[in-house]
Amino acid sequence: MSTTAETVRNGVDTEQLFGTLDAIKSDPSLAKFQFRARNRWIDGAHNRTTIQGFYAANQEDTSRSAEFVVDAGEPAILLGTDTGPNPAESLLHALAACLTTSIVYVAAARKLELTSVESTLTGDMDVRGALGVDDEPRNGFERIGVSFRVTGNAPEEKLREVVDRARKRSAVYDMVTNGVPVALEVTTG
Repeated sequence: MSTTAETVRNGVDTEQLFGTLDAIKSDPSLAKFQFRARNRWIDGAHNRTTIQGFYAANQEDTSRSAEFVVDAGEPAILLGTDTGPNPAESLLHALAACLTTSIVYVAAARKLELTSVESTLTGDMDVRGALGVDDEPRNGFERIGVSFRVTGNAPEEKLREVVDRARKRSAVYDMVTNGVPVALEVTTG
């Protein structure tokens, strides 16, 4: 077996993973990132976000040759035309994706081979708050449920430990459960 095959686990190059961790431990300034998204209203509830450049490892990262495009909208019942997932659904996607990636990375670092990682997320919301009909319900989710099904070459206890460790390391889980300050600036004209 080649060296490359031995260091790639669950599609993750663990040699590179540990190298990145060591580099950040040696120089914490490498850990400062700034991700960016630009959004533009199209029509009605339809808007489009583009994502490309970001700052990482003390420099502007230009490795992405093309931008990612994500459309958003609302279902008809909320006056939209289903041009994309609504923002609340996008939040569920971000949470699922971050937790899943964290699970894969933690398992790879712990030398566990995964067979499958699947999740179902639900977000319960009383839209009266967001619609301004009633000030009592909060504007966002009242509760988010996450259910994972994880299989791999480890006993159930080890796979549960991987999921728990991933939960503790997931950036989006942290943002959702602890909140994050948002600075809002407006320019008109």
